[in-house]
Amino acid sequence: MNKAYLVILMGSKADLNHAEKIKAGAEMFGLRVELRIGSAHKTAGHVMNLLKAYEDDPTPKVYITIAGRSNALSGFTDGFVKAPVIACPPPSDSFGGADIYSSLRMPSGVAPAVVLEPTNAALLAAKIIALFDADVLKKVQTYQEQNAKTIIADDQQLQH
Repeated sequence: MNKAYLVILMGSKADLNHAEKIKAGAEMFGLRVELRIGSAHKTAGHVMNLLKAYEDDPTPKVYITIAGRSNALSGFTDGFVKAPVIACPPPSDSFGGADIYSSLRMPSGVAPAVVLEPTNAALLAAKIIALFDADVLKKVQTYQEQNAKTIIADDQQLQH
């Protein structure tokens, strides 16, 4: 079986900086990452063709979608694929952070997870892929152990 991987699907090239943050987080866990661009509104046929090609590949995968405003991309992707989908909307000055409402309110039967922090979106993808890949599981465990050690060390410093 091929190594499980992560597909990061952006609504436009404007989302590339956000995608690169997710990719950096994913690579921290040793994930293979593919970056793609396709708009559910402007290039629905292109997105459908991309997703069909990915779905025809039996290799386990997770999708992270990046789209703001009217986030049709996450719902469109989740409704089309069998693999988990994580929506990670980009930051938006217009909405004082990220435009999350269209990511949170999906129709019945469409259920992408929503994670706003790029590194955390990568972590969730890694945890899902870790179900298929022992090396990724080990990296997730090491990451979590290091986070715990940092908190405990900070607590111990306060006690002195």
